[in-house]
Amino acid sequence: MVNQRPLFPGDSEIDELFKIFRIMGTPHEDTWPGVTSLPDFKSTFPKWPSKDLANVVPTLDSAGLDLLRKLLCLDPVKRITARTAIEHEYFKEIGYVP
Repeated sequence: MVNQRPLFPGDSEIDELFKIFRIMGTPHEDTWPGVTSLPDFKSTFPKWPSKDLANVVPTLDSAGLDLLRKLLCLDPVKRITARTAIEHEYFKEIGYVP
């Protein structure tokens, strides 16, 4: 929404997944324990390193980038919850009051 265009504009499930991986990095056991055991995970997926989100979304300030990183965390155990996200500093900075 910040860029006024989709961050991951995939046109199929695999294209969507690869667009996410190209920015967030292809997950592996160090970044997401258990990912290789998921039924649809393929060890043949291309191995992309993560990109710096500040270069992907240069209009976001540090609080916005912090929130985005937490929202886009591939490991669901480490990903921020909606309840915690709404209390993030970014929303305070833009004047949103839940």
